[in-house]
Amino acid sequence: MTVTRVLPFRPLCALLPARLAGLSLTLLKATALELAILTGHLLLYPSGITPERRTVPAPSPSEAPRLPTESRPPVVLLHGFIDNRSVFVLLRRALAQHGRRHVESLNYSPLTCDIRTAAELLGRHIAEICERTGHDRVDIVGHSLGGLIARYYAQRLGGDKRVRTLVTLGTPHSGTRVVPLADAHPIVRQMRPGSDVIEELREPAPECRTRFVSFWSDLDQLMVPLETACIDHPDLNAQNVRVSGIGHLALPVHPAVAAGIRQAIDQPATGTRGTGELNGLTVA
Repeated sequence: MTVTRVLPFRPLCALLPARLAGLSLTLLKATALELAILTGHLLLYPSGITPERRTVPAPSPSEAPRLPTESRPPVVLLHGFIDNRSVFVLLRRALAQHGRRHVESLNYSPLTCDIRTAAELLGRHIAEICERTGHDRVDIVGHSLGGLIARYYAQRLGGDKRVRTLVTLGTPHSGTRVVPLADAHPIVRQMRPGSDVIEELREPAPECRTRFVSFWSDLDQLMVPLETACIDHPDLNAQNVRVSGIGHLALPVHPAVAAGIRQAIDQPATGTRGTGELNGLTVA
């Protein structure tokens, strides 16, 4: 699989004045959006600490018009590092408004210290969701670390029989070098290039049935290098989608990304491999 490479940003002093002005404005807008999202998320954070209530959707009255959504699998949302399900408030609303009747946000403990353990726990949650809803498979949307946990489950723990499509948002598939001082936390060390977990994900996976769609942003300051958020594995049915003009926190919030996610999970699980854009997704 060929992955489109993105050259790292050159020092600002090396850019032409016109390009410098354009890039500075884009970075300024993206940074302002990140700060606004962070502020809003801090306000919502307490509401997402407790697990959401699990309910089986009530059947529609026989006389009511029925939308063709019953065959769609449940959507499971998995948050990133030091976060909780409140990050998906806008995304789950967007999914529900477009016919996804069963959307669940899962929390994993902020004390989680091992991606493998978190992936095993995710597997138990998904088995319970399938049993409760009567579906054989689910779709997953994972932000940052959540995408890595879900990928480990699908690729290494046999979760491909349960996960139809996995959408990742700003996930360090090849490991990130950002904030070296954060290595004090064991799960951060597992997200570094060359860690045992990252190397396991490089191993052959010829029988993996899950379809992967990775959204990555050219202004994601937590992905170092930027292309680490792309999936590059010869055995996986994977598509990498570039998003322009927003940062890491905006990926699970921005309406244009939500539209791309809906398109990704509405496609057949046998969709095309490679890189590109879904309907020219650009939010710059």
